[in-house]
Amino acid sequence: MTAVAGTARANARHDRLELLAGLVVLLALAGLLVAAMIGRHQQGNDGYPVLASFSQIDGLNVGSDVRLAGITVGHVTAERVDPKTFQAQVTFSLDPKVKLPTDSAAIITSDSLLGGKYIALSPGGADSLIKPGGTMTETQGSISLEQLLSKFIFSVTDSLQKSKKTSGGVSDQP
Repeated sequence: MTAVAGTARANARHDRLELLAGLVVLLALAGLLVAAMIGRHQQGNDGYPVLASFSQIDGLNVGSDVRLAGITVGHVTAERVDPKTFQAQVTFSLDPKVKLPTDSAAIITSDSLLGGKYIALSPGGADSLIKPGGTMTETQGSISLEQLLSKFIFSVTDSLQKSKKTSGGVSDQP
């Protein structure tokens, strides 16, 4: 009986050790998840705010990058619709070291075909600079992939129909 009791105690100790190891792994994963979420949503409050109005901001979110020459120089901090113009107003923060001319452009573009959107800044040539809280007037909204595809499909089918009409509807079929 003592051999059976010793084996049962060893199995219980082994089970507790496995349970403890599993809990440690789960806590470590939870900690990594929390750290990733905090790092992703941490906004740089050390920059100065700039406002820009766009006709379309599909896919742009609070926290999206603002880039100059491919380098992240800020983040989108707020989005809202202007009730008078019905345009999307986007507020973003810029690194204090980045001083943009007043005729600079803000263009919403995508990382890749399926990637997220970001604001690409194109510096202008004016002598005056955008002040903190200032507005960028040169903007270009996002281009919807669905709209581009539908235009392409429509133009192809329209071209095919026109070519059939100009050829007199002659078919190769007997």
